Amino acid sequence: MSSRPHNPAAREGSADALEEYLLNLTRRRFFGSVAGSLGAGLGGVALAQLMGSRAASAAPIATDAKSVLANLPHYAPKAKRVIYMHMEGAPSQLDLYDYKPHLVDQFNKELPSSIRNGQRITTMTSGQTSFPVAPTVFRFDRHENNEGGMMLSELLPYTGSVAKEICFIHSMHTQAINHEPGITFFQTGSEQPGRPSFGSWMSYGLGSGNKNMPSFVVMITQGKGNMQALSARFWGSGFLPSEHQGCRLRAGRDAVLYLRDPDGVTREDRRRMLDLVGEINQEEFATSLDPEVQARISQFEMAYRMQMSVPELTDFSDESEQTLEMYGPDVRTPGSFAANCLMARRLAQRDVRFIQLYMRGWDQHGNLPNELRAQCKDVDQPQAALIKDLKRLGLLDETLVLWSGEFGRTAYSQGMLTKTNYGRDHHPRCFSLWLAGGGVKPGISYGKTDDYSYNIVENPVEVHDLHATMLHLLGMDHKGLVYRAQGRDYRLTDVKGDVIKQILA
Repeated sequence: MSSRPHNPAAREGSADALEEYLLNLTRRRFFGSVAGSLGAGLGGVALAQLMGSRAASAAPIATDAKSVLANLPHYAPKAKRVIYMHMEGAPSQLDLYDYKPHLVDQFNKELPSSIRNGQRITTMTSGQTSFPVAPTVFRFDRHENNEGGMMLSELLPYTGSVAKEICFIHSMHTQAINHEPGITFFQTGSEQPGRPSFGSWMSYGLGSGNKNMPSFVVMITQGKGNMQALSARFWGSGFLPSEHQGCRLRAGRDAVLYLRDPDGVTREDRRRMLDLVGEINQEEFATSLDPEVQARISQFEMAYRMQMSVPELTDFSDESEQTLEMYGPDVRTPGSFAANCLMARRLAQRDVRFIQLYMRGWDQHGNLPNELRAQCKDVDQPQAALIKDLKRLGLLDETLVLWSGEFGRTAYSQGMLTKTNYGRDHHPRCFSLWLAGGGVKPGISYGKTDDYSYNIVENPVEVHDLHATMLHLLGMDHKGLVYRAQGRDYRLTDVKGDVIKQILA
């Protein structure tokens, strides 16, 4: 709805008065008030449609810990919550997780045409006359898992120490070859903007586990490499009611802007104000039938409760020195990946449903060795500490942890190649990610790539398959989590997706 005054008389005498009125005459307002008795009839139809789209919810807005949808979860879940660490920019699987020792002998040799096989490449390397193979400069070390050992880059020793808890998938692939559609696809199940994010779907389907905190929380860490744009729509609710969008926690004194009351305003004053605004909004909803009015009421109430819960959440003074040391020296720096990992564990303790950590800076088209060292130094110890901490507290079995980028990196070098320096272009055909806890098999590897980490040769996994599997672990049939918008049914997995049963515990 427009933020301009609803009353056209507010600009009486102006030549724009009619235009002002028409701008404020929304379709819902027309059906709800202007059209009289006809509007009442259509309003009833609209309300019935609204109730149907929420699958006969007992209440239109989730204000407590109950499920939003009466028939969800579909079956007993293995996981109660998700911690999703998205490495924005696409980490190189060849330098971290996908061990290809024979490439050392292929240094600076042309990538065989039979491997590339005419597959599309980005415009950044389409003008190259050659595609020289760039083996990683990093040593790989064996770490104990449940399959006789896992080879991981020397850059990830702490992550290697929890290899027995991790399920590595080496056969991920996607259609997206550029960052915006790639990230959008991973977050929403579609390359096109406008769909709800995974966290919003989860909030809509399962409701909140903590009435004093949002069900979907987002935190961002600035990395040390090339930064891609990070759009708020990545954690947006799309066509779902807006109370399901992610709530970003900021670094610094105010984790949520404008959460604290101004000087001179007491908590009792705030309560009376919200009660009055709530009454006005309820009258507006009765007239307009706009579900966003109900969402606004829900968000105001949540903000009121967060005034007490957020300061306690962000105060690490109750953490032991041993715990702080486990997360590494940056844990006391607000906004660092270490601090955000500890915050994620604290949110998991408070039954927040979906916790999203973005780590920027993984876009290494050049100077990859130096930039990758810096990035891994920032994430390795904290992400391993998060796994250990969740297990120590008995939360890992019920928390599904995901670590991923939006695609992978090429085996050939982008630009100049030397023995110690190179870059890699985008590569959607195959890449690696990992999961832990929440009902996945620990200490295993799934899927394989060819000798150049360029094509999948065993057990391909597509983004919709990953989403379907995650929803399955959360107790939801991905085909049954549906929302009707603009005349059609939508779901996170669109019309695709198969549960990867081989990785389920």
